Amino acid sequence: MNEPTAYVLLEDGTRFDGLACGAAGRPAVGEIVFTTSMSGYQEAMTDPSYAGQLITFTFPMIGNYGVSGEAMESDRIHAGAAIMRAAVDREDAAGAERGWLGWLEDCGIPAISDVDTRALVRHIRDAGAMRGGVFPATLSEPDARALIDAEPRMAGRDLARVVTPNELAVLDGDGEGGPRISVIDTGVKLSIIRNLRARGATVELHPCTSSAADLLRNRPDAVFLANGPGDPGALDYVVDTVRGLVGRLPVYGICLGHQLLCRAVGLETYKLPFGHHGANHPVKDLTTGVVEITSQNHGFAVLGPDGARTIEDDEPVRWETDFGAAELTHINLYDRTVEGLALKDVPGATVQYHPEAGPGPHDALHLFDRFLDEIKAAA
Repeated sequence: MNEPTAYVLLEDGTRFDGLACGAAGRPAVGEIVFTTSMSGYQEAMTDPSYAGQLITFTFPMIGNYGVSGEAMESDRIHAGAAIMRAAVDREDAAGAERGWLGWLEDCGIPAISDVDTRALVRHIRDAGAMRGGVFPATLSEPDARALIDAEPRMAGRDLARVVTPNELAVLDGDGEGGPRISVIDTGVKLSIIRNLRARGATVELHPCTSSAADLLRNRPDAVFLANGPGDPGALDYVVDTVRGLVGRLPVYGICLGHQLLCRAVGLETYKLPFGHHGANHPVKDLTTGVVEITSQNHGFAVLGPDGARTIEDDEPVRWETDFGAAELTHINLYDRTVEGLALKDVPGATVQYHPEAGPGPHDALHLFDRFLDEIKAAA
């Protein structure tokens, strides 16, 4: 490797040298996580769920098919930095509108290449996700440590307010006669909106600070709780809003929305050691017995019955909640964590993963059809 021009420093003092790229010379701090997706680097960087985090890509070559407007999952980059083994800046790939590294530079996002990402990921798997940063080699380690120490920890952090819209937006569905869905926008991905609209749904995007009355004002057929960044335990104001909606109309949640609905009915969440980030997570749908490969991006999970962090058997265990029974519908086959549940006495259901993919496999796209069929049945 050439003389290092940047480095990654973790809060435990572990350092990895590399070459600065993107907006070189700018430091970036946050929680350092890794994603196992083999593609979709642009979608990951623009996913609001990555706010407050720096992404380590486990796939070695990143940037080989450029970037495009079609691959945006929001209106801007939310991740703080990209950490890579081999960054490339191809602009001549099919569908590319420009190069990856030039795009990062224009967006003011620092990046680092030629890092031993395998060693970095193994360290995070052993020690857990932690605060850290990408720094130019000219910045001393003591100064870098001071920046890391000043960064808030992810546990207890409300980042939904950072990514939520300032005002209501209404997007018509493709076609007529579809349901009207109020979305609490804690950082919703564009792929989720596209999938709902493609099935005829009119989508209302509400700021996460909206009240239950705000969400009900236009007489929606259901409420949808979106993905998003941060700790669900820091969003009691959203949980209180959701509690005012459960039982009045169907409520569905994805990712952070899954955690928020679970907290609203009285369940608890906890922080995972290094989270689930990537597009190769096997999940068993207990309602069908089918195993689906899923796309995931979350750092927290829901506790099982009796406070268990994992579920031992592939059985639809039940919780007693403030709104009646809830039944396990999906389980992660990597670590046996809760991946989805259904409310049995009021209409509502959740999944922890991303059925819209973006990026990732499309095994679970059918869940959008299931959601809409259940909304029609509850009408």
